[in-house]
Amino acid sequence: MQKLEIIIRPEKLEQVKKGLDEEGFHGMTITDVKGRGDQRGICLQYRGKLMKVDLIPKVKLEMIVPDEKVDDVIRIIKKEAYTGKNGDGRIFIYEVIKSVKVRTGEVITEW
Repeated sequence: MQKLEIIIRPEKLEQVKKGLDEEGFHGMTITDVKGRGDQRGICLQYRGKLMKVDLIPKVKLEMIVPDEKVDDVIRIIKKEAYTGKNGDGRIFIYEVIKSVKVRTGEVITEW
């Protein structure tokens, strides 16, 4: 199993969720986050003055996915979150060693 941490634009969240749902990927945790990448923030005009906004609002999705389905999820994310501009997002992939169900104590090491 793999854990995917997916950082995307907030305005793309519903489109990404719909794309994942249509392909059978339902489980995820979603967190509102702030960050910056290659663009190092943006400049906005407010009341006639330029302001540098250093941290941009983003959304982080976390999913646990079987090894053989990781490429499918990446394909969906790339398709649905794409705008072609800086700040479209990033996908990080980690190996999951085990999972423990809180309610039952069941330990899962293989899926």
